[in-house]
Amino acid sequence: MSQPADHTVHANHSPLRSALQGVREAIPLLGGYIPVALSFGLVATQAGFTTWEAAAISALIYAGASQFLFVGMIAAGAPLWLVVAMTLLINVRHVVYGPNLAALLPRSRHWPWLMHGLTDQVFALALTRLPQLPEVKRFSWFVGASLLAWGVWIIGTAVGATGGEAVTARWPLLGEIMPFALPALFLTMVAPRFTDKRWAAAMLCTILAALGLNLAGWSNVAIPLAAACGALCFYTVTFQPRRSRP
Repeated sequence: MSQPADHTVHANHSPLRSALQGVREAIPLLGGYIPVALSFGLVATQAGFTTWEAAAISALIYAGASQFLFVGMIAAGAPLWLVVAMTLLINVRHVVYGPNLAALLPRSRHWPWLMHGLTDQVFALALTRLPQLPEVKRFSWFVGASLLAWGVWIIGTAVGATGGEAVTARWPLLGEIMPFALPALFLTMVAPRFTDKRWAAAMLCTILAALGLNLAGWSNVAIPLAAACGALCFYTVTFQPRRSRP
């Protein structure tokens, strides 16, 4: 019974319509992307980077937390090998993202390029949305969603780098608020997970590890090491489901 329906979907499929559907469904992500991109553009120029350099970092690295770390370490005069190593270490989570999405997406020679568009937010949206779509639509949907997020991130960085100083000079409070955009974005992503005991334990372990490392003076490696502690906790700690009483 499913064959005629599948055949109809294939016959009526339009890659452009599927891509536009991905664009529409990724629009809510921009509420988090835009303030963080603006904040990064401002931070990058304050650290001595030009607008073009800030935009290039967003285009090529395209990884929020890693970009802030990259700019901060470069401005502090850290050796290049350490900057590269720390940036890669923070982004090692994508090794987990990729295989989880691979099972939902069709084979394509374009994936090495398109995986550049895989971010925390795009991954969360795709993991929820792709199983609900016919397989023939998934590739175009991912292209639309990821390109929208990437393009807005680059434009937001350029705008923040160009006009961020003027805006914060006129409204100083924004200069105090904008650096919290990235932590707030991640908080909204992880908050729903606290309803699950296993996820709650892993995130609590991550938070405590990050605080402890920071207080111990290991702030440069606090994020990746805390993330590793959280992952270890998630895969080692299990909770037995409650047995219903007869």
